[in-house]
Amino acid sequence: MKIRTLAFSAQALALGALLATPALCVAADTPGGKATAKDVSRKADETSRAIKGYTVAQRDEAVTQAKAALDDVDARIRRMERKLDGEWDKMDGAARKKSRAALNALRRERGELAEWYGGLKHSSAESWEQVKAGFVKSYEVLRKSFAKARKEL
Repeated sequence: MKIRTLAFSAQALALGALLATPALCVAADTPGGKATAKDVSRKADETSRAIKGYTVAQRDEAVTQAKAALDDVDARIRRMERKLDGEWDKMDGAARKKSRAALNALRRERGELAEWYGGLKHSSAESWEQVKAGFVKSYEVLRKSFAKARKEL
């Protein structure tokens, strides 16, 4: 009987953690299924605040949230690439160079974010706060780069 109770409690805790995590994909939240830049920025702010608040005891939840943030970044980069691919023939040389540089910067910053994500997964209790702060800072830099790229492209 105790095993069943423990298993149910573990499942309830896991479900609670999942429901407490703010959704990163906001397309379903907006009319017509399109996320606006404002929606994306709001969700990114929520993600940053949530990860900042995690303690070392909540590492698994932080890692789950960080992974969702990385997945969201990857999806946004892919959408931007598809958009640029579709408009490539209409762009002049300067616009192509600018868009290529913006995408390369986003990919580089995404790589840095992924390194901090690995740090979240494997950091010691002593280095938790430093690694968590590094992830959040890297995420904020990437978020600003996306906003800049959207304005420029």
